[in-house]
Amino acid sequence: MSAELACSFAGLALRNPILVASGTYGSGLEAAPFVDLAGIGGVVTKSVTTKPRRGNPTPRIYETTAGMLNSIGLMNPGADGFAEKVLPEFTQLPCARILNIAGESVEDFAVLTQRFGAVEGVDALELNVSCPNVSGGLDFGTRPEELAALVRECRARTRKPLIIKLTPNVTDITELAKAAVAGGADALSMVNTFQGMAVDWRRKRPELGSPSGMGGLSGPAIKPLALAALWRVKCAVNVPLIGIGGIMCAEDVMDFIVCGASAVQIGTCNFTDPAAPLRIAQELATLCQRESLPPLRELVGTLQVLRR
Repeated sequence: MSAELACSFAGLALRNPILVASGTYGSGLEAAPFVDLAGIGGVVTKSVTTKPRRGNPTPRIYETTAGMLNSIGLMNPGADGFAEKVLPEFTQLPCARILNIAGESVEDFAVLTQRFGAVEGVDALELNVSCPNVSGGLDFGTRPEELAALVRECRARTRKPLIIKLTPNVTDITELAKAAVAGGADALSMVNTFQGMAVDWRRKRPELGSPSGMGGLSGPAIKPLALAALWRVKCAVNVPLIGIGGIMCAEDVMDFIVCGASAVQIGTCNFTDPAAPLRIAQELATLCQRESLPPLRELVGTLQVLRR
């Protein structure tokens, strides 16, 4: 992998800007026997909560035009189960290891931050304040003052990089970005899924089994919306950004980079091709060589918007 792809992100040294998105790749262990994870920048785990969660009723995934709806509901074994069954192997992965945590209270987030922020081999924490599929999952991600207080509390519990994952389901995402940065965030991941719904009109029922009938929309359908949100936040704050939303190829990666992303996360694409992150990283190296591009870090946020 070319050194031109290497990037320093929120204190992390990544061999390239390709990460896998939380909730789409397990903890990386499932893919490790089949995909050379040394060829990507890093893995972000599925969200870990203090207690085990069974998740939402099925069906939990529904394919839509150019996208996918999901209502998983943060199913996970809880902090103890994760620490016992997953963490030892996760910390040995040959790439950056980012642990995603979620909670229903400041105390939940603080406890998880202190516990896993002290673990050697966990390189950074991503705080999921933006899950649209659980009760209370969007509370912190939609209220600037509460978000700033939450991040401030977690900041006091660890020296590891804190990455805050923002929701697009707000009136002005820049206000949440500013709040997260004010609280001490080292970086922002954006964006999480958009709230959406699919229905079977004949049965007069939602296609998803979640209590609300709604889920989170991801995939190529949301890419233009994600790019716009990323660009707005790039113009509003001065911290590294991770771009997420419908990335399927190296050209998509470049779109996010020029809009302000220092790194990107591959999500929905993993469901059709588990090797997609490695493929996209290899495509990116080829594209950079073919186009004689400078180091990618020099292209971050270089979008030029015509102003009249």
